[in-house]
Amino acid sequence: MFGKATVKSLLLPGGLLLAAVVLLQTGLLTLTVPGLMFVFYGAVTAGLLLAWRFHSSRVFFALLLLLLAQEATTVFSAGRLPLTGSAGSALEAVALLVPLNFVLLSLLRERGFAFPYTGPLFLLWLVQATAVFAICRALPIPAALPAHGSHHAAASLASSLPLPNYILWIFAAAVVTLLVRFLLLRKPVESALLWSLLAFFLAVYFGGQGRFALAYNATAALILAVSIIETSYLLAYHDELTTLPSRRALNDALLSLQAPYSIAMVDIDHFKQFNDQHGHDTGDQVLRLVAGKLARVSGGGQAYRCGGEEFTILFAGKTTDEVVEHLEQLRRAIEAARFRPRGIDRRQTPRGPDRRTVRQRGRARAGPAVRRLAQMDGPAALSVTVSIGVAAWTQEKPDPNRIMEAADKALYRAKGNGRNRVETESAPRRRARVKTAGIA
Repeated sequence: MFGKATVKSLLLPGGLLLAAVVLLQTGLLTLTVPGLMFVFYGAVTAGLLLAWRFHSSRVFFALLLLLLAQEATTVFSAGRLPLTGSAGSALEAVALLVPLNFVLLSLLRERGFAFPYTGPLFLLWLVQATAVFAICRALPIPAALPAHGSHHAAASLASSLPLPNYILWIFAAAVVTLLVRFLLLRKPVESALLWSLLAFFLAVYFGGQGRFALAYNATAALILAVSIIETSYLLAYHDELTTLPSRRALNDALLSLQAPYSIAMVDIDHFKQFNDQHGHDTGDQVLRLVAGKLARVSGGGQAYRCGGEEFTILFAGKTTDEVVEHLEQLRRAIEAARFRPRGIDRRQTPRGPDRRTVRQRGRARAGPAVRRLAQMDGPAALSVTVSIGVAAWTQEKPDPNRIMEAADKALYRAKGNGRNRVETESAPRRRARVKTAGIA
C-alpha cells in the first residue's frame, strides 16, 4: 500500500510546502503580517481562477471555505487578542465546520460547475456562514489586547484558547478519512485536501490570527492551488485509465536515454475482438489488469501506454539478453491472471480484425482457438495474453525511434508465430509448444 510512488505522491508537494512553514518559527524566514496577507489572498485568488478554468469544483469550494474561515475570525476579532466572546466562538465554529466540509468535498465526485451540482454546495455554504455570523454577532465583542507583546501573543494563543476535545476528535477523524481516500484514489486533489486541512488545523492551533496562523492559512490555500497544476501534469503525462505514464512521458524519456538500453513493445492479443464480444467496460478492465502487471515488471523496466492496447517498456542500462527473462516472467504473469468482469455485454457484430493481424503464410497457426482472446475458465472467469517484441541499442541503431521500429517488427513476428510469446529483433526464439486452446 505504501510503495515508493505512493509515499512520493502523498508527501509532494503538500507535505513539503507545509514543512517549509516551519522556517517561520525557527526564524530562518521572516515575513510580515501584510506580506503573509498578500500571499494568502494571492494564493486564494490564483487557486480560484485555476479551479474555475480547469473545472475543479472541489478545489474551488475548498478555497472558498478557507477564505470564509479566515474572514470570519478576522471580522469578529477585529485585531483583538486573545480571542474571547464572539471571536472565540467564530474560531471554534470554523474549526468545527472546515474539517466536516473537507470530508464532504473529498467524498463528492468531480462534476464541474454545472448548477445542479454546485447549487446545493453554494446553499450549504451560505447557510453555514449565516449561522456563524448570527451566533457570533449575538456574543460580546472581545477587549483589545495592548499593542506591546502582540507579537508573542499570537504564538501562545493555543494555551489561552484551548480547542474542545470534540473538535480535536473531529479533526483526527477527518484526517484519517482523507488519508484513506488518498490511498484509494491516489489523486493530487485528495492529497491536497489532506495537507490543506493539516495546515488549517495548525492555523487554528495558533488562534486563527497573527503571523503564524496566517502563514499556515496561506500554506493551506497554496497547497490547494498547486494541486490544480499537479492534476494537469498527471493528465498530460499519465494515462487516466491505467495510471501508467503516457506517450508524452515516453517521448520525454527517450530524449534522456543513454546507451545501453532496450525497448520492448507489448500488445494485447485480439483486443478488438475481445471488445466486440464482451463490451468496452470489460475491455477497460483488461487494460487495467495488463497495466497493473506492466507497472510491476522486474529488471528495472518502466512501462508506458502508447495508445489503445499498445504499451512500451524501457530498460535503461540493459541489453536484450538481460531483459528477455524479465519479459518472459511478465508474459507468464499476465497469462496466469484471471478476472471476473463486472458485466459482460456480448456484441454480435465484430468491428474488424486486430490491428496487428498478420497474413497467413504457409502453415501458419490460424485455428479458431488461437484467434480467441479469452475463454471462460469457470463461471465468467476470463484470461488474456500479450505478445512482446524487444530490441536493444547498437552502434548501428543509435536512434531510439529505430530501436522502437525494430521492437515493433519483433512484435509482428511474435503475432505471426502464434501470439502469447516474446520475440527479439534477432532470429526467432524457440520455446516449448503450449496448448493453444483458449489462449488469447
